[in-house]
Amino acid sequence: MTETLTNWAGNITYTAKELHRPHSLDALATLVADSRKVRVLGSGHSFNEIAEPGDDGVLLSLTALPPAVDVDTTARTVRVAGGVRYAELARQVHEHGLALHNMASLPHISVAGSVATGTHGSGVTNGSLASAVREVELITSDGSTVTIARGEDRFDGAVTSLGALGVVTALTLDLEPDFEVSQQVFTELPLEGLDFEAVAASAYSVSLFTDWGQPGFRQVWLKRRTDQPNPGFPWAEPATEAAHPVPGMPARNCTQQFGVPGPWHERLPHFRAEFTPSSGAELQSEYLLPRADALSALHALDAIRETVAPVLQVCEVRTVAADRQWLSPAYGRDTVALHFTWVEDTAAVLPVVRRVEATLDIFDARPHWGKVFTVPSAVLRERYPRLDDFRSLAQSLDPAGKFTNAFVGDFLHPIS
Repeated sequence: MTETLTNWAGNITYTAKELHRPHSLDALATLVADSRKVRVLGSGHSFNEIAEPGDDGVLLSLTALPPAVDVDTTARTVRVAGGVRYAELARQVHEHGLALHNMASLPHISVAGSVATGTHGSGVTNGSLASAVREVELITSDGSTVTIARGEDRFDGAVTSLGALGVVTALTLDLEPDFEVSQQVFTELPLEGLDFEAVAASAYSVSLFTDWGQPGFRQVWLKRRTDQPNPGFPWAEPATEAAHPVPGMPARNCTQQFGVPGPWHERLPHFRAEFTPSSGAELQSEYLLPRADALSALHALDAIRETVAPVLQVCEVRTVAADRQWLSPAYGRDTVALHFTWVEDTAAVLPVVRRVEATLDIFDARPHWGKVFTVPSAVLRERYPRLDDFRSLAQSLDPAGKFTNAFVGDFLHPIS
């Protein structure tokens, strides 16, 4: 009996009849070479059809490949296999006395899938997860292996690539010396009079949470490096009990709070690696726009909160430093990221998503590639100035479009 293949949230059912899990790179290369269309599922934490291979396509998982994590302590780099998730990568890097510069809120997501879609953590000086990549290894359409390294002209198109260039089998990442982080939660930060730049820069990583039921933010999560100064946080009061970003969810699933120092990989994510962060009963959207427009965008959302709040679980506000990846939502601009965790009701959520997008349109907002959005491809093309360069790169590595599905193709190849 064929399995029904869905994403993590269950809102997407893939047309592929089988999820292929090759056990070796040779088997993977043969499968790729012999297939008409190929997409890689990653950890399934995408909320749209970015991984959909189509009726005649092959859906791949890399989880059965050897989960290599090779740390070079002298070079301060790590080579990690395409199917490895951040929780396991971080644990092994930490054991070598080294660290990643940042992590996303979930440690359960795959490294290759995260960087391919522009996923990020938070911090005004912290680039997206893709900014740590220095080398990409991928199997291209004919089954051959290609390595693209930082410094090559095409490198800035090869990391946040939407899976359109080939199957990423390994990445080499920059590391830095191990560090500790203390995490503290503050409550009831007003929107009125908010000094967003000061708040966002008050810790190594800062997240603001609201349900838009009222103006302002219910929680502010500060993740401070213990080797950096603590400037204080005079704008809100410290929480008196452990918190979860989503109202009603158990705080025990979250990383240690109350300023208790701990290893970077046990504080930078919001959720503990040993717990499932939620049941998946949700939809997600995210929009990234210039950080200079953060306060204006927040006030614009506040003006429509009566529309947003009824279908929203929580909204998180983070910052991302500008990067050079051609298809990164943070390309070329210091960024504020507005993330929406919606209720699991597509019919109710989509009209609100459209309202949010209309509200943020004046800020040239770029949606996260792995989330729910309805921004027309013609509009998105105008927001990525290196799109033509990426098209040329995709054509050179995948001339027949083996890795381009309907989702990616609609963006890359406008119908004339």
